[in-house]
Amino acid sequence: MAKKNISLPLAHHIKRLSFPESENKHTWLPMLLDAYHIADQGVNAAIRREEKKGRKLACAKGCAACCITHRSIPVYPIELVGITWYVTEKLEEPMRSDLAACLEKHTPGDPCVFLVKGICAIHPMRPLACRHFNVFTTPCAEGEDAFFTRKKDVLIPIREYMDEAFFHMLPFYGVTKAGDRRKILKKGLQHDAAKELQGLRWAELARKVASYDRSKV
Repeated sequence: MAKKNISLPLAHHIKRLSFPESENKHTWLPMLLDAYHIADQGVNAAIRREEKKGRKLACAKGCAACCITHRSIPVYPIELVGITWYVTEKLEEPMRSDLAACLEKHTPGDPCVFLVKGICAIHPMRPLACRHFNVFTTPCAEGEDAFFTRKKDVLIPIREYMDEAFFHMLPFYGVTKAGDRRKILKKGLQHDAAKELQGLRWAELARKVASYDRSKV
């Protein structure tokens, strides 16, 4: 794992995703997995902080409200590479075939293409935006986007963890010096590279999956 830039308290029960063989093969993958681990630690810390104030997390396994209602989920280039890799090389049946069908028919503006039969097909590799979005008090109503209807109930991520996660991702873009990375984070320039997940044309990913499968026959 890459050395951390700053000292942050960690929740030891949150494990880092690990794909040793692939991490040795792809230099970008450890960066992304380190970033996701730090982000998950930050979300855990933020949730615990709010729970100590008496607030109850409304999000629970099986809820896909935000996957359906959100129309502008930001995703960064390194995350797109990670999603492509995970779907192509790691996703197993029957989800693999189910997702391929969704990728083929998806059109820009639809709900998240990775929501398949109510389940996130890429949950381990879901983007930072998805990892950070959590809602307190009551579950979202059908069609509700809590960010706009009751922003006070939406988790505010801890800035230090967010910055540290992006700090680990920036070398993917050729920004390797710590000082340069900190300048980018201070100005928020890392967000300039983000794209809208729902606005992308995902049929090409379905074709990559099919090509990969043919190569393994």
